Amino acid sequence: MKKSNKSHVITYGDAFVDFIAKDITNKSYNTYLGGASLNVAVGLSRLKVPSYLMTVTGEDENGQFVRNELLKENVRLDYAQVIPEKQVTGVYVHLMSDNERIFHKYMDETPHVQLEKNYLATEAFLQASIFHISSGTMFHSIALTTTQQAVAMAKKAGTLISFDVNIRLLRWESEAQCRNTIHSFLTEVDILKLTVEELLFLTETSQMEDGIDKLVRLNIPLILVTVGESGTYAIQNQKTYHIPVKKVEPVDTTGAGDAFMAGLLRYVYFNGIPSTSEALFQCIAFANNLGALATTKHGAMTAMPRLEEIDWGM
Repeated sequence: MKKSNKSHVITYGDAFVDFIAKDITNKSYNTYLGGASLNVAVGLSRLKVPSYLMTVTGEDENGQFVRNELLKENVRLDYAQVIPEKQVTGVYVHLMSDNERIFHKYMDETPHVQLEKNYLATEAFLQASIFHISSGTMFHSIALTTTQQAVAMAKKAGTLISFDVNIRLLRWESEAQCRNTIHSFLTEVDILKLTVEELLFLTETSQMEDGIDKLVRLNIPLILVTVGESGTYAIQNQKTYHIPVKKVEPVDTTGAGDAFMAGLLRYVYFNGIPSTSEALFQCIAFANNLGALATTKHGAMTAMPRLEEIDWGM
């Protein structure tokens, strides 16, 4: 593999504590460190990619727990902010009969306490190969402003922008606010990842092909539409490719998309955005298989694969 000439990947987003139902009665829960951004940051670190996380935590027990667990995973917090009154967001995740998870309820006592744009460090982006974001914090005006500033700084530094839309409508005031905010970033990104449902929501279409046609007009270098056990559609240079995934017996789909994202970004970190169809298939097949592997264990971060666990023949 060709090593990137930059030293690390930065992920930005909120820390969470996940309360994941033990069974389909959804009456008792296991507690995990979570959040899409943390999952990706940890996933990258487990795949031997130097990983930095931009986030904000408080000084209470949960805040210290989050920082300690991330440091154990070798995720660097040099550019994370500690604001004493910040409380980590909690999310209750319910289990359905088909092993799918749904986000049932958020507990966010301090949504107004966000990473501040003045805290962003130019040097964070100068040596970053990729800056990865999601829409998870964009519902709040402070976080939105910080994200906009961070994207601008990353682009100025020549850093690739990766965007997993990862829509959680419960956090938004309206569908229109969510849709319009996400659209405002699409012309800035190099890599866009979304599910079929997110594609149809954002493009206000009813067919995947129509949604893809709308996104193609934005000239995003690489678009990825994940379709669960059916694999991924990759759109590049106005061509659409379908990359299947090896069948597995899933026990919990939580975090599968984050594992996919970590696998994708690992490939891009070492090789750059794929420039041939062969490289594209290799890249997405690897990401698909990491996503599938994550579904064979319970939890999100706990199921995030480590490099030594990967069956490269998948």
